[in-house]
Amino acid sequence: MSDLGRRVASTRFASVLTAASMTATALCFGVTQANAADYTMAIAHLLPEDMENEVHPALVHFKQLVESKTDGAVEVELFGAGQLGSEVETGKQAQDGALLQSTVISSGAMSSFFPKYQVITAPFLFPDYRVAHAFFDGPWFAKFMHGSIEESGLRYLGTFDDGGGFVAFTNNKHPIKTAADIEGLKIRVEENPAHVATMKALGASATPLPWGEVITALSTGLADGQFNAPGVSKTWKLWEVNDYTTLSGHVYNSQSWLVSDKWFKSLPEEYQEAIVTSAREAIEIAHGISALAAIEGWEASCAEFDECYVLPASEREAMAEIARPAWREWITNDFGLDAALVDELFAEVEKVNDEMTAEEMDLYAK
Repeated sequence: MSDLGRRVASTRFASVLTAASMTATALCFGVTQANAADYTMAIAHLLPEDMENEVHPALVHFKQLVESKTDGAVEVELFGAGQLGSEVETGKQAQDGALLQSTVISSGAMSSFFPKYQVITAPFLFPDYRVAHAFFDGPWFAKFMHGSIEESGLRYLGTFDDGGGFVAFTNNKHPIKTAADIEGLKIRVEENPAHVATMKALGASATPLPWGEVITALSTGLADGQFNAPGVSKTWKLWEVNDYTTLSGHVYNSQSWLVSDKWFKSLPEEYQEAIVTSAREAIEIAHGISALAAIEGWEASCAEFDECYVLPASEREAMAEIARPAWREWITNDFGLDAALVDELFAEVEKVNDEMTAEEMDLYAK
């Protein structure tokens, strides 16, 4: 048994002891105990088990929905704060579905199980939240993610907006208001070659570092700046090590919610329906929580940084015209994705935007 398996077994053993104690107490008072669940859906994620992030509250709601819809036949167990291992470790365990049935993993780890997912790292992919949510929750992306079943045995349930989705720059040198302002800056990036390619195209010196080294790097000058969702600036008080922030939205960070296809298919159809419909509702709730965190983070940033700035649409497009060709060259030539998939992705996002705008104008402007 792996370390992860031992941790899961240990946790479940503790749960069994707790349940046994509760049963004994209930019997003392003449209360009958409900039948044990027929199926267990253990879900792992890295975020704290509190209400301050977008993932855990949504999963708490999912648990309530599933257990109610199945009359307790499917029990949902939540294991947050990385207690069952890294994203790659939990992804591997969920592939089999024996001990762990589901996990939530970021885009970098997702690419380890489904390499085509790297296409979602495209810079300046979405103009706003409404298009991003409609795209991730729409049929094109759901069908695209079916490839994860074939390549890894992991079925897609939904997309969380990682930390708020859209990112903001922070840096020590000057406000970033144009592409020229990025030139020469040492920007910390995740250890993700797509982000490196994007920053290099914009003239920055990309510095890949794990998050645990970021504050020190910003404090010592190893890096001039970084980018993350505004909520990260608030949580880590980045204004103490950086002076300026710019809401650029050049990257949309996401996390994929996956379930073992083998385990899912072992369920009766009505329980499959309960999981799918409950997951879709949980994702809708998470979108709102995530957007709120981003808004709160940005408001906190503007109160604390020396200067905060929101890139206008025209400047975002100017940066996109610089960054996208370099990213496209990297993902097709170096990473090896089919150029046709890249074209299809951008065409679908444009289609979603155009159709939504036309419908909204028809409904609300006429």
